[in-house]
Amino acid sequence: MRRSVLPTIAHRLAILCYIAFALFPLFWLLKVSVTPNDLLYSEGVRMWPSRATWDHYAFVLQHSAFPTFFKNSLIVSASTAVTVTISASLSGYALSRFNFRAKYWIVALMLLTQMFPLVMLVAPIFKILSPLHLTNSLTGLVIVYTAFNVPFATFLMQSFFDGIPRDLEEAAMIDGATQFTAFRQIILPLTLPGIAATLGFVFTAAWSELLFALMLINGNDAATFPVGLLTFVSKFSVDFGQMMAAGVMALIPAGLFFLLIQRYLVQGLTAGAVKG
Repeated sequence: MRRSVLPTIAHRLAILCYIAFALFPLFWLLKVSVTPNDLLYSEGVRMWPSRATWDHYAFVLQHSAFPTFFKNSLIVSASTAVTVTISASLSGYALSRFNFRAKYWIVALMLLTQMFPLVMLVAPIFKILSPLHLTNSLTGLVIVYTAFNVPFATFLMQSFFDGIPRDLEEAAMIDGATQFTAFRQIILPLTLPGIAATLGFVFTAAWSELLFALMLINGNDAATFPVGLLTFVSKFSVDFGQMMAAGVMALIPAGLFFLLIQRYLVQGLTAGAVKG
């Protein structure tokens, strides 16, 4: 009896330790965001300040450009997620269902795009976008994010399409449906978990991306949230309270997004783990 209980207890304790380890940075983010500036250093390391304040949140919302950063990130992330998911669904379906000339060369080129460090590509991309007047533009960011996320999202969607039997489409086409009708009415509903997983991955990647947003955007009008956090860093000081308050508020849309798609997301991330 003890031998069967001890592994269970150890397993549960390990899970609790992992959850605590994962959530502690978020707790500390919240703790610093409500700590007054005069207590931030004077009280030392405490689990919660002796006096909490919402002044940092008020300053970020009323006296900073954070609302603009927030809006820009929401536009860029949502646009990128929708564009990439639609493109990846179509291209993933094509790679899964059709054999055509140069198919393997296309796959190889898509894989090749994932092998280059992003830092190497900043200058060439800036050189391409600058004559097109797409630098310092949300449209330019969406184009860049889409280009870099489509290959991985395509392979992700292809894996979901590969797990759906071809017999379903063939039966629909025997009944008179076209290939596109079978794809839209039968296959797509079955891949909702994969679509949710792709949406979640791309939205998170675009929401937190810093390198291209920093290099391609000049000024606050088109800056996104990760770049906007740098405005709280001055030459001689860092406004940790305001920065953490902005970080807490920036977690809200991502949290709500995952809350809405969590049912499909769990199915998508575990699809293919058990077969038969």
